[in-house]
Amino acid sequence: MVNWFRISIAAALIVGLSACGTIHEFFDTEVYEAPPAELVDFTPEFNPVVAWSTDTGGSDDQYSDLAPWLQGEMIVAVDDEGEVNSYEAQTGRKLWNNDLDVPVASGVGGGDGLILVGTQEGEVYALDENNGALLWQQQLSSEVLAPPKAAMGVVVTRTSDGRVNGLSVEDGKGIWSYKRAVPLLSLRGASAPIIIGDMVIAGFASGKLVALSIIDGKVIWEKSVAIPGGRTEIDRLVDIDSEPVIIDGRIYVVAYHGEIAVMDLNSGEKIWSREMSSRSGLDADPLDAVYVSDDQSYVWALQASTGDSLWRQTSLLRRKITAPVIVGENVIVGDFEGYVHWISREDGHFVAREDITGDPIRSKPVVQGNLVFVSATDGTLTAFKIQ
Repeated sequence: MVNWFRISIAAALIVGLSACGTIHEFFDTEVYEAPPAELVDFTPEFNPVVAWSTDTGGSDDQYSDLAPWLQGEMIVAVDDEGEVNSYEAQTGRKLWNNDLDVPVASGVGGGDGLILVGTQEGEVYALDENNGALLWQQQLSSEVLAPPKAAMGVVVTRTSDGRVNGLSVEDGKGIWSYKRAVPLLSLRGASAPIIIGDMVIAGFASGKLVALSIIDGKVIWEKSVAIPGGRTEIDRLVDIDSEPVIIDGRIYVVAYHGEIAVMDLNSGEKIWSREMSSRSGLDADPLDAVYVSDDQSYVWALQASTGDSLWRQTSLLRRKITAPVIVGENVIVGDFEGYVHWISREDGHFVAREDITGDPIRSKPVVQGNLVFVSATDGTLTAFKIQ
């Protein structure tokens, strides 16, 4: 069915734009959005097995990405009102709960014995990983749009004003701060920082990927994954919103309206790159292939050593799929109707499908041991056994 609707500029940009100014006050517009593809029939090769499932609360905000966090033998989730729940990863047994009663728009993070929650009001809460008790809280400059991470005594945060902050694990006090200018328009969200060794890798709305020292926040290198171009502000969107993947000294990263690139961790030099547009993200096996969900919801497999195309699955067109994650001989993605799709890594054909909820799945699934965890916006957290 053809859908016409009136929307403000934030929604008119379709991709969930967040404006630094108040552009939405100036004009509204009629926008046609092509419908998503209908699901195709196929013969399943196996029936997915659910190990356990629970309700973590979720969010009513269609743009929230409340991804769960794996730490040790537990998985932790937060809802949009700040209720944090910890579960035994293998069984789903609840371990502890802490209701912070704060507005949250991004998932849980952690490290160094802490579970970390950032809020829409710019606060970071640090909980004890053993019992969920609040250890400290710290006010930052603006909304926390990515899960904080911690290592080497430093908590690393990303805020909507383009800052990366290093805070003390002990008490949350500021150690260092790095800032990049935010474009007039950007996608709603931010790439979560990755801590690898003594480095912090962070992507920005400018299309830059930056390596910082976790000790003092000094720049080690910075490189462009995408360069703004085009006639309109929408065309010039080059956000790195998805989390890079780092394996064996290589960084796999993709930008919106930009490139997918493989870069050397120590120098930032590109090993290969090719044109690609994605805000969902990717996964990689350096001995096999890089898998990416593009902004049309096509799933691509690219040769890991060269970036050459191996296959492309197009049947999920406009279904707003998640980043793919490698699960055994398959990759899996979730979509806007709560379906989980298993896709063969060999040639891209569908292997299995499961409907876990009627609400969107926005978060990239996560894997631990023999389980893969899928989280939907309504709070449904499901653990599937890996076939």
